[in-house]
Amino acid sequence: MRKDITITAEARDSRGKNEARRLRAKGSMPAVVYGGPNGPAAVAVSPKELTRILHSKTGHNTIFNLSLPGSDSTPVMIVDWQYDPIRDSLLHVDLKRIDLTKRITVKVPVVTEGDPKGVKLQGGIHEIVTREIEIECLPDEIPEQFTVNVVELLVGQNIRAAEIALPGSMKLVSPSDAVISHVVSLRAEETTTAETAGAAPGTEPEVIKKGKKEEEGAEAPKKK
Repeated sequence: MRKDITITAEARDSRGKNEARRLRAKGSMPAVVYGGPNGPAAVAVSPKELTRILHSKTGHNTIFNLSLPGSDSTPVMIVDWQYDPIRDSLLHVDLKRIDLTKRITVKVPVVTEGDPKGVKLQGGIHEIVTREIEIECLPDEIPEQFTVNVVELLVGQNIRAAEIALPGSMKLVSPSDAVISHVVSLRAEETTTAETAGAAPGTEPEVIKKGKKEEEGAEAPKKK
C-alpha cells in the first residue's frame, strides 16, 4: 500500500564493516536500492524511519518515497532487512524501486474473525493453518490484510485460499487449495495425542523380551 512518506537517503562511496560502523555511530545505516534503469545504488538511510515503517500496519508492503541525491524521489519498498540479534535494531535494508504502472507479487497477512460454530456448539478446535497468501496486483492495490469470517465453520470444515475475495485486479498466486483455517474434533486431537504418546511405551516389551533371550543364552553354558 502506498503511503505519503518521504525518506531522504545519502549516497555512500565506500562499503565494508568499518563504513557500516561509522554510519551507525552517526545514527544512520547502510542500504542498497535495486531495480529500475539506474541499477543498484549504495545509500545511507535512517534506521528509525525504516523501523517505523516495518512496524506499521502495512509493514514491508508499504510503498514510500525515497529521496536520492541528485535525482527526484522514487517509490520503493523494503524487500529484505537484517536485525541485530542482541539489540534488536536494524543493521541493513534492501530497497526496491517500484513502477506504479506494473503489477508486482506480494504476500499479504490473513486474519480470521468470529467464533466458529464448530467450537461453540460442537466443542471442536479452531486452527489457523496459513497466516498469509501471495497475490499479484498493482502497487496501489496492495491491501493491509485480508479478513476471513469463520463463524459458520463446523467440525471438519475449512476455508481455503480460493474462497478469499480479491477486489480490483488482484490475482491469487498461492495454491488455491491452501487451507487458511479449519475446525477439528477435540476427540480426534486427543486420539492422535494418545497414539503418539503410546508409541514409545509400546516398544518396551520387545526390548525387554529380547533382553531376556540374551540373558538365557548367556546362562546356558553355566548350566552345562
